[in-house]
Amino acid sequence: MNQEVVKVILDCKKDVWGNKELFSLVNDYFDNSLQTLEFCNSLEKCLRRARENQMIVKSVITYFEEEVQNGAEGVTCVKTLQELKKFMDAGDPFTEEFYLLFQSVYAQQASMLQKLQIRKRKLDKKLKSLKTWKRVSSAIFVAAFVSVLIFSVVAASVAAPPVVTALAAALVVPVGSVGKWCNSLFKRYEKALKGQREVISSMQIGTYISLKDLDNIRVLTNKLEVVLESLLQNADFALRNEDVVNFAIDEIKKKIETFSETTENLSAHADKCSREIRRARTVVIQNIIKKPE
Repeated sequence: MNQEVVKVILDCKKDVWGNKELFSLVNDYFDNSLQTLEFCNSLEKCLRRARENQMIVKSVITYFEEEVQNGAEGVTCVKTLQELKKFMDAGDPFTEEFYLLFQSVYAQQASMLQKLQIRKRKLDKKLKSLKTWKRVSSAIFVAAFVSVLIFSVVAASVAAPPVVTALAAALVVPVGSVGKWCNSLFKRYEKALKGQREVISSMQIGTYISLKDLDNIRVLTNKLEVVLESLLQNADFALRNEDVVNFAIDEIKKKIETFSETTENLSAHADKCSREIRRARTVVIQNIIKKPE
């Protein structure tokens, strides 16, 4: 969901049902999810550079095969060595800023999940306490109603003065009305708590999924970095020792398929992470909009 739309909706529901703590959590959740989306965009930029590196490596292999077919070997594989130099110059597609952004986003999401878990436990405790008070109040009002009813019956049976009998009869109605009012109050409070819990739960699920996606992205990024480092080492080895170009290219051929597959897997996970964040943001907003009556 567009951030501008989110801000308009939150302004309309400024207090998120009169609860400042919940409103603060909702604001933090949307800020964190927006930064995670920015991280996914940063990852895609890195992957575009990785694909460019991949194309250079494929050119290296193509040129090498052509030059070998034409009888070239080692230092005479001019085009192959030029492409290897180009690959070395391209370097690591994952910048230091990318890793710093990842650490920041991951820490924010982990902190957010902890805050949501604490808030949810508080709400669960309040709901449990509310159920106890509902039972206690019902018992109190039933006892009071029965006591007043007995009083009115006794007053009538002993031929009490009309004023006492009228008073006893009049007390029955207020006791019943107060009981209904209290029950209505408890129900409204319970609905508000359940509504808040639903918002918290939707944010908690969204945050948990984001953390799992970030874990998968970290694993795949590390795997890609290992493969890339191996490719760069072989390229450097070939450039420093032209007589082992054949061996270096053979090693590069073994790694390039893994490099391509990991790049595409990482891209798919970045796309999945973005889609799930947007879906979770929409669910949270929907839960905020449908304020319990």
